[in-house]
Amino acid sequence: MTTPKARYTFLSFLVLAVAVYYSFHSDMPQALSEENIPVEEFSTVRAFAHVNEMAKEPHYVGSKAHAEVRAYIIAELEKLGLQPSVQEGFTLDNSGNMSKPKNVLARIQGKNPTKALLVLSHYDSDPHSAVGASDAASGVATILEGIRAFLAKGEQPENDIIILLSDGEELGLNGAELFVNEHPWAKDVGLVLNFEARGSGGPGIMLLETNNGNAKLIKGFQNAGLSYPVGNSLAYSVYKMMPNDTDLTVFREDGNTQGFNFAFIDDHYDYHTQNDTPENLDFNTLTHQGMYMTTLLDYFSKQDLTQITTDDDLIYFNTPVGFHTYPFSWIIPSLILILLLFIAVLVYGFKEKMLSTKGIFKGFIPFLVALIASCGVTILGWMFIKWLYPHYREMLHGFTYNGYTYILLFAFLSLGISFYSYHKFGKKITPANLAIAPAFIWVVICIALGIYLKGASFFVVPVVFMLVSILILIKQKSYPTTIIYTILALPAIFILAPFIRLFPVGLGLKILVVVPLLVVLILGLITPVFGLYQRKKWTAYLFFVLTIVAFFVAHSRSDFTEERQKPNSLVYILNADAQKASWNTYDLFLDDWTRNYIKEEQASTSEAVMDSKYKSAFTYTQEAPVKPIPMPLVETLQDTTYNNLRHIHVKITPQRMVNRIEVFSNDTQFTAVKVNGLPLEYPNNRWNRLTSYYVSDNEPLELECTVAPNAKPELILYEASFDLLENPLFSIPKRAKNMMPTPFVLNDAVIVKKKIVL
Repeated sequence: MTTPKARYTFLSFLVLAVAVYYSFHSDMPQALSEENIPVEEFSTVRAFAHVNEMAKEPHYVGSKAHAEVRAYIIAELEKLGLQPSVQEGFTLDNSGNMSKPKNVLARIQGKNPTKALLVLSHYDSDPHSAVGASDAASGVATILEGIRAFLAKGEQPENDIIILLSDGEELGLNGAELFVNEHPWAKDVGLVLNFEARGSGGPGIMLLETNNGNAKLIKGFQNAGLSYPVGNSLAYSVYKMMPNDTDLTVFREDGNTQGFNFAFIDDHYDYHTQNDTPENLDFNTLTHQGMYMTTLLDYFSKQDLTQITTDDDLIYFNTPVGFHTYPFSWIIPSLILILLLFIAVLVYGFKEKMLSTKGIFKGFIPFLVALIASCGVTILGWMFIKWLYPHYREMLHGFTYNGYTYILLFAFLSLGISFYSYHKFGKKITPANLAIAPAFIWVVICIALGIYLKGASFFVVPVVFMLVSILILIKQKSYPTTIIYTILALPAIFILAPFIRLFPVGLGLKILVVVPLLVVLILGLITPVFGLYQRKKWTAYLFFVLTIVAFFVAHSRSDFTEERQKPNSLVYILNADAQKASWNTYDLFLDDWTRNYIKEEQASTSEAVMDSKYKSAFTYTQEAPVKPIPMPLVETLQDTTYNNLRHIHVKITPQRMVNRIEVFSNDTQFTAVKVNGLPLEYPNNRWNRLTSYYVSDNEPLELECTVAPNAKPELILYEASFDLLENPLFSIPKRAKNMMPTPFVLNDAVIVKKKIVL
C-alpha cells in the first residue's frame, strides 16, 4: 500500500519528467493544420512547393541547375508583380575564394521610408552533391511565400522592403560581399532578416549580428508578438566564438548593418549532403521559419529603422512560458543577490539547526562523486564507442545518425550514477544539507559567467529559485510536501534542460561530456525536491536499464543503410608534367565502391589540401591509367620589369568544362597579387593556397603578381571538374544505395595538376 508521501514523490517525479519533455517540444509549432489558410497568411504547403522546385538536384555556382533555380526565383518574383534584377561581378574574400556570384534582387516601395528592411537568404547549394533543400532553399521559399502573403494584404509598408537572394554564400559569402560593397541599395539598408540552415529540422534559433548593443533589436523582437520565439544570449555568445559565418556577417563587418539570423540545426548529419532533400526537411521547421518571416516583416516594415542602434545590451532567453529579457546592468546586482541569498540560507539554516558543518561537508560527497563519475564515464564511454564503431569517423559532421540516442544514453547514465551516488553517500544527510554543495557550486559558476561569459548570466534565475526553495525547506523543518519544491524546480528544467541537446548538436558529439555536466548540475539545482525522494537506488537501477536500452537502440542504428548512407570519395588526378595519374580518396576505411580503384591501402603523399572545411587530406592513393584530358591553356599576357619589380600577368583558360581552379605556391616572393583584377591578401596562410576560383561559364582565371626582378616563382595549378561519374573518359559505377559522396571535400572530381614557372 502506497503512502501519501510516496504518491506525492511519484507525482513530483512525473511532473519533472513531463517538464523536461515539454522543454524540448514547446519551442516550435507541432503539426499545425494547413486547412483553409487565407491567401494573406503564410502557407507551409505553398512554401514547400518552392522547395520542391529548387531542390531537385545540386545547384552550386556554375552548374546548369544553378541557372535554372535562379530563373525560377526570378519568375516567381515577377508573378508577385515585382521587378527583379540580377547583380553579378567577381568577388574575392580574405581566404582567396573567388567566384562570380549572381544575386537576385527586388524592392517594394514604402510610404514613408526611414531605412529599408532587407530580407535575405542564399539560393546556391554547397558544391557538389548537396541538394540544398534546407540550406537554403528553405530560406528562399520562406521569403517568397512570406512576401506573397504580405503583398496579398494589399497594404503598402512604411519602409522599403529589399529582397536579396544571394549567390555564392557557400563559397565564401561572395554574393553578400558583392551587394554590400558594390550595390547602391546597400546604403539604404537599416536592418536584415536572414534565413539559414545547418541541418534539416528543429526550431529556428534567433542569433544576432550587431557591432553595437542589442537592446533595441531584442525589444523589437519581443514586441513583435512572435508565437514561438527561440533564442538566448548564451547561444549568440558561443556563436560569435565559432568560425561559422553567414551572409549577415558581411553586412555587419563591411556595412555596419545589424540584423537577425534565423537558423535551424537539428539533424545536422543532413547538412551539405545529398540527403538535404525536401523529404528530410521538417514541415514544422519550415512553419516556424515562416512565422518569424511574416511576424517580423509586418513589425519592422513599420518601425523607424534609424532608431534601432544603441550601446545598451540585454540578457535574453526563452522558456515555454515566454521570451524574457533584462539589462546587462542587472548582472552585478543579480550576482550580489544570489550571494546574499546564499549567506542568508547558511545563517538561517544554522540558526534553525537545520544545517550543520559536518552535514554540509558530507553533502559535497554525493554531488562531487556524481559529477566526476558521470563526466569520467562519459569520456571513457565515448572513447569506447568510437573504438567499437570506427566508421563513425567517416562522418565529418561530427554528429552520427544515431547521435540523439547517444545524448539520451549518457543523460540516462548520468542520472543513474547521480541517483546511486546520493543513495550511497547521502542517505543520512538531510535535504537541506545536501542542497548546500550544489548551491555553492552554482553561485561560483554564476559569478564566473557574469565576469567571463555575460551572455550566460541568465543562469542566475534558476539559482534564485533554488535558494528560495532551501529557505522554505529550512523553515518547514518537518518532512515537507514536495509540491512547492517541484514548482520551484521548473525554472531550472525550462531554462537549462534544452542545452543538454543544443550543445552536442551544435558543436558535435566531441563535446558529449557537456551532457553529464549539465545533468548533474541541473539535479543539483533541484536538490530541494530531488533530495526528498526515498527510492533513489531503484530509480538509479531504472536509469541504468534505460542506458542499456539506449545503447542497443544506438547499436541498431550504427550501420550504414539506404537511409543512413556511408560517405565515401574518389578523385582522379592527372599530373600533366609527369604524365602520371592516380586514384585518390579521403576515406579512412575503403569500401566495395572505392576498392574498385584503390585495392592496396597505399598512403597518399599529397601535400596540398584542396577545398576542405576540416582540412581533410587524401588518405589512400593508387596508380591510374593516363586519360587524354584537355590541358588548361596558360598564356603570359605581360612580363615586364620596371620600378625594380617584375610584373607578370598570366591567363589560365580551361579547355574543358571545369568547376574549380586552385592555385598553390610555396614561394614567399610575391609583393602583390591580383586575381581577375581584384587584390589578394597575401599570404592568406591557408595551406599555401593563393586562390580557389569557382568557375562560372568557363571564364578564365587571370593572375597578376609582382616579384623581385630575378625571382622565378612556381605555381601548382589544380583544375577540377565534378564530372567523374559522368565523364565519358571513365566508366565509374554508381554508388550503392547505402553510400553517398563525402561532403566538405573536393569529391567525384577529375583534376589536372600542372606546374607553372613564372
